[in-house]
Amino acid sequence: MVIVGAGDCGVRAAVALRDLGHVGPITLAGAERHHPYERPPLSKTTLDNSADPLPKYIVTPERLATADIRLCTSVTAEAIDRTRKLLRLDDGSVLAYRKLLLATGARPRPLPMAVGLARCVTLRTFDDALALRAHLRPGRRLAVVGGGFIGLELAAMAREAGVDVTVIEALPRILQRGVPPAIAAAIHARHMAAGVVIRCGHAITSMVENETGLHITLADGDMLMADIAVIGIGALPNTALAEAAGLTIDNGIAVDDCLTTSDPDILAAGDCCSFPLALYGGRRVRLESWRNAQEQGALAAGTMMGQHDAHRAVPWFWSDQYELGLQIAGLADEAVDVVRRDLGPDAFLLFHLAADGRLLAASGLGPGNTVARDIRLAEMLIARRAHPPRDALADPGVKLKSLVVAESPAARHLEGVVT
Repeated sequence: MVIVGAGDCGVRAAVALRDLGHVGPITLAGAERHHPYERPPLSKTTLDNSADPLPKYIVTPERLATADIRLCTSVTAEAIDRTRKLLRLDDGSVLAYRKLLLATGARPRPLPMAVGLARCVTLRTFDDALALRAHLRPGRRLAVVGGGFIGLELAAMAREAGVDVTVIEALPRILQRGVPPAIAAAIHARHMAAGVVIRCGHAITSMVENETGLHITLADGDMLMADIAVIGIGALPNTALAEAAGLTIDNGIAVDDCLTTSDPDILAAGDCCSFPLALYGGRRVRLESWRNAQEQGALAAGTMMGQHDAHRAVPWFWSDQYELGLQIAGLADEAVDVVRRDLGPDAFLLFHLAADGRLLAASGLGPGNTVARDIRLAEMLIARRAHPPRDALADPGVKLKSLVVAESPAARHLEGVVT
């Protein structure tokens, strides 16, 4: 078994293969020099200047050694010979495979006018975070281009470090993709209270750097100065290896619900692949999230071992900014109705309903893990394609657990008998 990509997805797949009883060799090949680490801390605790940061390992080196998983770092996969089932790496080595998993992840979407500018950087790797961290000092000027999760988490950390932060978002509001307006507005307000300047609806027309800093000109003629800018305008799936091998590409490496590509001996999982999501009518999606990478790594391992379990997980995303925790379960873009449940002065939930009342998604915002338990219960309702009463969702006096119990198979059976 050979796995390309030593991120969360690839590592989870490697470990799961051994846990599932695979006794043959497992090789895990990654482009970075570090032992495999988790990426979520990169825009959070890694940027904290109060302590020397260390990567948070996905599994320890001892765990990989015990599982007899061969880890190859600082290597890039160059080509796949599908006929002979060979993978060629840029160090000249060639790996034979019975099953090959592509967990190649994604890369930051480039901003053309920023390419080649020393003061414009991206945040994707531990080394990126280390380099950026050195700039987060009181009085420094940081421009964050893009008001998405990564950019806003970075803005929060930088502001707490005393950095002057400006967020530039071309769309009308921050978190335009996938986050409800009410939650985005609350997060916007929190950033403003912290002193972050947010410029929404502003395109950038030019970026010029010199010894005094980076000069950013907006479409309305305003000019901003920054010592450094972080470009956070989304990510692109890494598909070049798969595309060169002739695999089908469709907003990522196209796979079926068991994560198999158009070649039955090659799978793809995590940020790099698009897959049919049965819970939402089989629509093809590509998810960039930590938990999806973990779940698909395990699912891919099962498929590589001959299992035929289809993807059934509910999409889940989270973000921490300042003292606030944001969680979203499900996909809300097809919802036609939103029900709000207030949990206190600083916390609330939003339930996103389809036209027939089915719960499609739930979003929550509050201090720390305030909303975590309720989002988990809502996730169970979403997985069961539940149609919970609208007034019950709105009423904080109605425990969500009771709605989950009411949607259990036993309860449904009893309801059918009584009816």
